[in-house]
Amino acid sequence: MLLLWILLGVAVLAAGYVIVTYNRLIASKNHVEEAWSDIQVQMKRRYNLIPNLVETVKGYANHERGTLEDVVKARNLAAANDGSPEEQAVSENLLSGALRHLFAVAEDYPELKADSSFLNLQNELEEAENLIQKARRYYNGHVRLLNTMIESFPSNLVANAFKFMKAQFFELDEADAAARQVPKVDFS
Repeated sequence: MLLLWILLGVAVLAAGYVIVTYNRLIASKNHVEEAWSDIQVQMKRRYNLIPNLVETVKGYANHERGTLEDVVKARNLAAANDGSPEEQAVSENLLSGALRHLFAVAEDYPELKADSSFLNLQNELEEAENLIQKARRYYNGHVRLLNTMIESFPSNLVANAFKFMKAQFFELDEADAAARQVPKVDFS
């Protein structure tokens, strides 16, 4: 009789552990999804600033059409990309490179650098970049927590039983160290 109670107690504890671990995995997965959504919101905010920036630059540097077209193409590609964090990082690398080139071209136009609309847009873009970086750190932190639970014993037993998958970190291309920097937008 005592053995039956011991076995019943072990079974209840094991079931409790599975339930608690499953709920922690679900909560962690939901945090990752919420954090990814925040990144997408911040990137959309930045994408919405870029057409105004291009129009402002176009008024001063009309013969730089190729640079402006590159920025618009990169912006449209990034805005249309709703793939994985890895796929989105590729789009973001292209957009960051195009923006850096645009700001390098803008250096040649002192009257543009003094334009209040351009200054306001550059400040908003810098703020958007900072918010994206903050959202990336938040997202990657939750990805790390989820992946740790999925890989660690004994929670990996529950994760494997319920087919939880590791999440992808949102990182810029390692090969392009310059892409890791926020595009420089200070023309003062």
